[in-house]
Amino acid sequence: MADYRELRQIRARFPERIAEAAAVRRRRPLFRGRDQLMIIAADHPARGALSVGGRPLAMGSRVELLDRLTVALRRPGVDGLLATPDVVEDLLLLGALDDLLVIGSMNRGGLQGAVFEFDDRFTAYDAAAIAGMRLDGGKMLCRIALDEPGTAATLQSCGRAITELAGDGLVAMVEPFWSGRAGNDLSPDGVIRAISVAQGLGATSARTWLKIPVVADMERVMRATTLPTLLLGGDPGDSPGLAYASWRAALRLPGVRGLVVGRALLYPPDDDVATAVDTAVALLGQD
Repeated sequence: MADYRELRQIRARFPERIAEAAAVRRRRPLFRGRDQLMIIAADHPARGALSVGGRPLAMGSRVELLDRLTVALRRPGVDGLLATPDVVEDLLLLGALDDLLVIGSMNRGGLQGAVFEFDDRFTAYDAAAIAGMRLDGGKMLCRIALDEPGTAATLQSCGRAITELAGDGLVAMVEPFWSGRAGNDLSPDGVIRAISVAQGLGATSARTWLKIPVVADMERVMRATTLPTLLLGGDPGDSPGLAYASWRAALRLPGVRGLVVGRALLYPPDDDVATAVDTAVALLGQD
C-alpha cells in the first residue's frame, strides 16, 4: 500500500496544483468505440456510507481506497470515475484521470442514518465548478419521499442543476429513488415512478442520463424512459455472482448504456479488484 507522501505534501504546500492538473487533464469523447460505458463510483464515503458486505468501515481508509481506485481505473475497458471533489482531486494529483470520463458527485448532504438523511442538499460540486474543472458531467441523488417535506427542495435543486449542466453541454446523471423512512422502494413500480418524476426535471432533458438499480422485471422498467440509462451496481454482499448475472441480463435491454459500480468492484470478497473489474467489463456490449 502506498503512503502517498508526495500527495500529502502537495496538498499542504501547493494546493494550486489541483487546478493546474485539471486544466491539463486529457479528456475523451463520451463514447469511444463501444456503445456501453463502465464507470467506477467512489462517492459513498461523503455520505458516511463506508460499509461493504459485513465490513462496517471497509471504505474508511482513504489511502486504501486510492490504491483500489488506481488499480480499477487502469483496467482495459474502464471509461471513467464518479466521485466527490476530494477523491477527484487526489486522483488528479496522482495523474490517474487522463483519457477518462470524470463525473462530479453533487449532493451528499443526506448522511446515512442521520435524522436529516432526506435532506439531499448540494454540498459537493455545483455545475459551475464541474465546468470550471473541465469535468464531463455531474451526478445527483434524487430521493422522492412523499412523507418528507424536504423532497420539494431536492426536486427543485436537481432541476436547477440539470438545467445548468445542460447549458454547459455536460451530462446530468440523475439517480432517482421512490423512497420513505423504511428505505427505497425497489419494486418495478417504485422504480418506474421515480424515473417518471426524475426525467421531467430541468428546463431540458437533452443531457440527462439516468442511473437506476437493477430490479425485477427490468424490461418493463426500461420501457418507462427513452433517456440513456446506466445501471447502479450497489453492494452485492456475499453474492457477487448473482449481481453479475442480473447485470448481464439488464445490459441487453434497449436504452441501457452501461454500468456505474463502486463497492462491488473496489471491495470484492476476495479483494482482487482487477479480476472483479475485468469480469464486469466483459459483460458490456454483449448481444
